[in-house]
Amino acid sequence: MIVVLIGTRAQLIKMAPVLLALERTQAPYRLVLSGQHRVTMADLLREFGVVTVPAMLYEGDEISGIKQMVGWLLRLFYRALVSRRALFTRPSGERACLVVHGDTVSTLLGAVIGHCRGYDVVHVEAGLTSGRWSEPFPEELTRRLVFRLADVAYCPGAWAAGNMRRFRARIVDTGANTIIDAVQAALARFDTIAVEIPTGAYAVVSLHRFENIFDAARFGFIVTTLERMAARIPLAFVLHPATHKQAAKHGLLVRLEQHAGITLYPRMTYVPFLKLLNSARFVVSDGGSNQEELAWLGVPTLLMRAATERQEGLGGCVVLAHYDSAVIERFVDRVLTQPPILVARVAPSPSPAQMIAQSLVRDYAPRQATSALNGP
Repeated sequence: MIVVLIGTRAQLIKMAPVLLALERTQAPYRLVLSGQHRVTMADLLREFGVVTVPAMLYEGDEISGIKQMVGWLLRLFYRALVSRRALFTRPSGERACLVVHGDTVSTLLGAVIGHCRGYDVVHVEAGLTSGRWSEPFPEELTRRLVFRLADVAYCPGAWAAGNMRRFRARIVDTGANTIIDAVQAALARFDTIAVEIPTGAYAVVSLHRFENIFDAARFGFIVTTLERMAARIPLAFVLHPATHKQAAKHGLLVRLEQHAGITLYPRMTYVPFLKLLNSARFVVSDGGSNQEELAWLGVPTLLMRAATERQEGLGGCVVLAHYDSAVIERFVDRVLTQPPILVARVAPSPSPAQMIAQSLVRDYAPRQATSALNGP
């Protein structure tokens, strides 16, 4: 039995290729959404063509604050073990796994539920670490806890696999991250999707991490930095719901709205968002997924963080900002004065999503045929 628990948009984007690969095998699996993110989740399922109907653990408002998240976690843990326990009931005599992804609070929730209910805890995107327990917070702490609960670790490369060797999990190196599968699927649909792309050169901004938007002083520094950038190149700022809320709370939203060089966009689904990113002169982001996909696409990226748990693009098109104005200015100067560098896009074969689906079907749905995994 295979149960997949997903909480956020980024997790759904990265896991959608795995879900599709599982569906091609016709192997039964159960998809559970934690409700950490609600906006656009159904749209993303339709966009990727995932036909499995998800079960919901939580159907309230999207989680956008730390206090709200604590209460939400306690309620969901109760539901998983008591009121909605049927979602996580194991058939007797069958091997069962609960698949979690990444480093969110939903990842930790799923790992604890799986451990308590006797499932094998399967962690996709295991082994990524910044080496600093507090950077980024709480994601790094979440990863380290999940590493200890995992029975199987799907690691997106040799570096990540090496980081898991001191833990008890069985390690599977998928060679790359499933985000590459998602990017390839999105690229194939660019011509069919309309998105409002600014005329002329522009840059994209996407920020959502706790350490950036919940710290008033840091968020203020970032907005001041963006205002300076917008004097040189128009910015398309895609606002996450939590980012919008915190910008308003800190009195920064009006500055963003009134700046002539900054256009605010609502959060969108994956294909139009990636199309917007792909045409940008550069991107300012704090997202790990953005770091990976933009490194593969070759789009210059300023990572607005002090540390990152990923290696993709570092030393190349991705620059870690360290919240250092000099580093940021040098990045913008270089991108705006030098011609873009073309990057060869090499697709891994077999794809990470296929490898994970094949492994899950073999180990937890042994009676299911696997030949369809090699289909289109």
